[in-house]
Amino acid sequence: MKTLFVSYRVTDLDRSLGFYTALGYAELGRVEIGDGARLVILAFPGEPAASLELVHRPADGRVDVGSGFDHLAIQADTLTDTLKALTEAGLEPGPLQFPGGPDGPKTSWLTDPDGYRIELVEWPSGHPDGITAADFS
Repeated sequence: MKTLFVSYRVTDLDRSLGFYTALGYAELGRVEIGDGARLVILAFPGEPAASLELVHRPADGRVDVGSGFDHLAIQADTLTDTLKALTEAGLEPGPLQFPGGPDGPKTSWLTDPDGYRIELVEWPSGHPDGITAADFS
């Protein structure tokens, strides 16, 4: 078993696509699911498969993010460069943070048009991609 992708329901598909493409995602394809509803499948360039699905169901009204979902984490190669590029693209990332101290990961937070929180992470040199069991030893 493995996780395939995260799926978000969005209020305004064009606005959300503008946000996620500015973040660096590329559209892989769309699926019309009836009654004006559609799915848009996204991935970062270089990813072997989809990693994000945007679900737009206009008949369901505005999205209420609610209290159960916390955030999506996205790895950046060089976070300072990423923050600069996102700011130039009109997005508003938060300040650079060092939650594990100066030798730990660098992070920044961003919120999408529907209120979904995104954590941008740059791992220290030599750290594997993602969190592994070694992070808890």
